[in-house]
Amino acid sequence: MKYLWAYSIPVVGILGIYLGDFWSFSALLFTFVIIPFLEFLLPVDQKNYDQETVSDRLKNKFFDVLLYLNVPIVYGAIFFCLYKITQPGISKTEIIGMTLSLGVILGANGINVAHELGHRKNHFEKILGKFLLIPSHYTHFYIEHNHGHHLHVSTPEDPSTAKYNQNLYAFWFQTVIGTYKKAWEIQKKLNIIDNRSFFSVKNDMFWFTIIQISYLLLIFLFFGFKGFLFVLFAGIVGFLLLETINYIEHYGLKRNRLASGRFERVSEKHSWNSNHVLGRIILYELTRHSDHHFKSQKKYQILEYHDVSPQMPYGYPTSMVLSFFPQLWFAVMNKRIPVEMR
Repeated sequence: MKYLWAYSIPVVGILGIYLGDFWSFSALLFTFVIIPFLEFLLPVDQKNYDQETVSDRLKNKFFDVLLYLNVPIVYGAIFFCLYKITQPGISKTEIIGMTLSLGVILGANGINVAHELGHRKNHFEKILGKFLLIPSHYTHFYIEHNHGHHLHVSTPEDPSTAKYNQNLYAFWFQTVIGTYKKAWEIQKKLNIIDNRSFFSVKNDMFWFTIIQISYLLLIFLFFGFKGFLFVLFAGIVGFLLLETINYIEHYGLKRNRLASGRFERVSEKHSWNSNHVLGRIILYELTRHSDHHFKSQKKYQILEYHDVSPQMPYGYPTSMVLSFFPQLWFAVMNKRIPVEMR
């Protein structure tokens, strides 16, 4: 099963952390050096599945189990790291490497999987998705992404859509602040619609806040200030990784406003697609993002490629590396954006 390779980042990361010293940077180097290099060598796969294969894949629960296993993997990685940093003799360089590597694991196998589970109808799967958002301090993503981003994507109303010629670092400020603010606005509207109080068990943002604070307090109580700082910064790395993916997913693409004043409907052309095999596997097909926004309830194992979708010249991991260098990113991507969509 090719999706077992989606566990390669935590396996490499945890092994590197176990070995210590420079190896503690393993997950970071694997994700942003080794994977981009391999993406240049591996083929691009544009094939879609026939109806019989789609039906078989939807019936096969193993695709779901692969997602569920990320919960013990992510939390196991957190507590293993916390154990390591409380040991005597650990260097600052090793702690930095562990922080970055754990942050990559939280982004790739935490938030990314939480995103997939958050779109499911099954209550159990939604709960698992929320658990995977906690270590990255991003539980509000569940509210904003499903009730905000998918509705307003590629419009000025969406803080998670990067504008044409906006660099990654400016986008980070826009989206981190904007999505949190918007999550509260959405929650307030939901409370009014359902006539529920602020302290209702269904007021997710209130309980998300309690849970996030409790998570950090528990780490502080059991692992001290060093443990607290470690999970705090690893979580920040995790959510910045998510927002870097958000940046490349919709960069420069804009929905046109109709004569009625409303925006055109979201279609396959409003997200960047990539068929590079390794990125598809590592990120559970997130790179077929055009189809995900076109039909958000589709499970990852049956997402499709559409000819009309804008295509990235590289896979998502490689594109993320490019985005760290704004002028290089603009030189590669700006010419690929249709003038009418900028």
